[in-house]
Amino acid sequence: MKKYIITLLYVFSTFIAFSQTEISGTVKDNGGLPIPGANISILDSNSGSISDFDGNFNFSSDFIGSKTLQVSYVGFKTHMELIELNGSPINLQIVLQEGNSLDEVVLTASSTFRSQKQAPLSISSKGIEEITKLSANSQADILRDVPGITAEGGGGETATNLFVRGLPSGGQYVFNPLQFDGMPLMSTFGLNSSAHDVYARPDIGFKGVEFVRGGAAVLYGAGSVAGIINYTSKTGDTNNENVINLEYGNRGRLKTDFYTGGRLGGEDSNTYYALTGFVRKDNGPIETGLTTRGVQFRANIKKKFENGSFTIHGQFINDRAQFFLPLPLQGGSRERINGNDGEEVEQLLSGELANTSFLTPGGVYESPIDDGVFTQGGYLMADFKYNLTDNLKFKAKTKYANYKHNFALYVGGNGDFGNPITLSNYIAEVAPGNTAVDATYQGGSGEQINPNDLVVENLHVDRLRPMTDYSGEVNLIFKPEGGNHTFTLGTYLARTEAEDVNYQYRVLSEFNNNPRLVNLSYTDGVGANVIYSESGLYNRIGMTSNNFLTQSRTAFYLTDEMVFDKWRFDIGIRIENTQGTFRRGGLEETQVYDNPELTGALQNVSFADGSFTTGEIDDTDWAISLAGLYELTESTNLYANFSRGFFFPQQRGFAPTPGIRETNYEAETILQGELGAKFGTSNFSGSVAGYFVNLSDRIRIDQAISGGQLVDQARSEQTTRTFGLEATGKYRLSDAFNINATLTYQNHEITKNETTDLVNNTTSTINEGNEIGRQPNFLGNIGVNYDDEKFDANFSVNHTGAKFTDDTNNVELDAITIARLGGGYTFNIQSDNSVRFGLSVFNLFNSSGLTEGNPRAGIAGQSDDGEFFFGRPILPRRVFLTATFSF
Repeated sequence: MKKYIITLLYVFSTFIAFSQTEISGTVKDNGGLPIPGANISILDSNSGSISDFDGNFNFSSDFIGSKTLQVSYVGFKTHMELIELNGSPINLQIVLQEGNSLDEVVLTASSTFRSQKQAPLSISSKGIEEITKLSANSQADILRDVPGITAEGGGGETATNLFVRGLPSGGQYVFNPLQFDGMPLMSTFGLNSSAHDVYARPDIGFKGVEFVRGGAAVLYGAGSVAGIINYTSKTGDTNNENVINLEYGNRGRLKTDFYTGGRLGGEDSNTYYALTGFVRKDNGPIETGLTTRGVQFRANIKKKFENGSFTIHGQFINDRAQFFLPLPLQGGSRERINGNDGEEVEQLLSGELANTSFLTPGGVYESPIDDGVFTQGGYLMADFKYNLTDNLKFKAKTKYANYKHNFALYVGGNGDFGNPITLSNYIAEVAPGNTAVDATYQGGSGEQINPNDLVVENLHVDRLRPMTDYSGEVNLIFKPEGGNHTFTLGTYLARTEAEDVNYQYRVLSEFNNNPRLVNLSYTDGVGANVIYSESGLYNRIGMTSNNFLTQSRTAFYLTDEMVFDKWRFDIGIRIENTQGTFRRGGLEETQVYDNPELTGALQNVSFADGSFTTGEIDDTDWAISLAGLYELTESTNLYANFSRGFFFPQQRGFAPTPGIRETNYEAETILQGELGAKFGTSNFSGSVAGYFVNLSDRIRIDQAISGGQLVDQARSEQTTRTFGLEATGKYRLSDAFNINATLTYQNHEITKNETTDLVNNTTSTINEGNEIGRQPNFLGNIGVNYDDEKFDANFSVNHTGAKFTDDTNNVELDAITIARLGGGYTFNIQSDNSVRFGLSVFNLFNSSGLTEGNPRAGIAGQSDDGEFFFGRPILPRRVFLTATFSF
């Protein structure tokens, strides 16, 4: 008996010894230099590590038997090596061969790890080091050089407008969700019409970003009809890493990013942490007298175990950013106009409007204009991965997000009497026959304003948009023996609850940067005193919408990724149902102020009357994706893909009708096809493709200023068609020096456009045969980069071709060319610490140009006639200095 027990103990201890294998080694290039940051992992597992500053790595694995070790790093060919896990330590000396950007391993819109070169669809990626060196103003700066993307950054630091491959859009992220770690920042678009990037900002705690266009992007997770933008977070590993990035920019920018990550516990611990975020304040990128400031903190804790991992991600944000809309420019030249102080007027936001408040029937309303685009809240996400067997994996993600969110819009110059106009001419318009006038600047000495000073009418819109989001994804990944197929069965569930409550008021100010407010009163023809504007406000308006919305999504998908010698195929189908409720509150105008000297516009304020009209939506649609890739030669792959996708439109395009709960709600359908080739040698990588996009049954809402208020003027049903060519290339002149370029040409057309005038309740066919508004025909980028691990420099030029301001094609905006310059020098401190000092200049030549015209011109479109032109210029030149400490 004793001998039997000893034998069992020996066998058990042997098994325990074999179940832990220590794997260590170094990763170097052909020249013998260490490669820090290389990804080392055992294929089809969660075991792995990242090489440190000296190229060293060390981790343990509980697996037994023959496994494939994968080592990858940007710019090098992925290294695959078979290792035997039996409990004995393994030490490897790995030399990565020079490759190209297409060799980088990607995962977005796929169930398997594969390189861009092996994926039968268009993918672009950018590492966090490159993003950090940009000192980006917004997502537009990060994504501007992605082929097929029109990124408008004239609005400032947030709410970037993105247009993808000829698709019609009002901007934002309508057809391409913005994701962090594979989950969208907002699961359902259109409940409050806020751009996804208001809920989070990039920081140095990401590995980088991937943008997938078309193909299988329609299937996985939240799905998409055009593409997916996915940021992937760093998670801690056995090598501790700490980074601090300090950034200074002209116009008062101060920003500190930080990242720290490593092992939690002792050397045997399998728990890891990562903490990242930023603190910032800024007077720009255009000074308004209203600062932008805020913080974001993100963190994750990852627990690795024998057959999987469990990661908790969290975010907290409290951030304020000013948002810039179009303003009046010179007619003809479309250049900025000089204000009363002789300086060019860049924006008409006024710091004097901070803390503006007025009475309503429901109490005192305090405007959050000082906060601009304000978001406070965060998310909590759990990510679970488990290998049930060697051939079967289980993955699950669940996320809860809750945000308090306001979006303040300041529509400068949308007045009735010219933009701008002298005070004397303005008084003649609003108070004809007056016998006396009192016009002073708010908060001044009471001195009368010069009659020749320019004044301008403005509309302010407060959009109060709190949002709560629940979402989750679960899938099973099965890879049968033989390895030719990888099946994925998944489901995606989401529910979003949002409010869309708007307040508006109109303001009279001087025509200047950070303008002073104008108080105006006069004596009319019968001798009565009239207070026309008080504290700068000449129309209090009040509440203009009171909507409460919910929407749920339930999706199921099945995909198969196949590998047969030189062939790769991706096929899949997705079926999704959405249900939602739209509760529109009734409004009424009530006299709140009883001072008889006030105008009616100042006495009366609109507010909720307590009634609601309810509408319900319910629709089911489907998507398929078919894609194939053929390895023609070692350096050339041919590929093709086709997808049929759908997009559930904004609920507010289907306003409820009293007494009728059901609405005629249907998904928009999009067909995409692409045929191309990918090339990759040691010195050159690139791609060329032709594509086709057709969007049908699109619902579009046109807004306009009517009666002094911003209203929904028309609802259109559109179909559009686009043909395009896309090319990318990167050539390495030496180990440190390369040149890259992208080029997109697209021919787009509105093939159907039936428009209902919501004011007059008439329907007509307009704009058919025209080009899609705000979409250029040509896009391109060229860049030169040098980096010898000590000195680095880059110069890039981005070109956005001419485009029409809207679908009427009345006004064409000139092409825009933006140059960017950057450089830095890295000092090594001791053996594994470094500091980089850098310089980055956005819009190097301070070029001018308009990102858009008047987006609220209504169905009649914008006119090019007149003394003034309404448009939004690109941001001016900005200089950044950075210091990045790695230790």
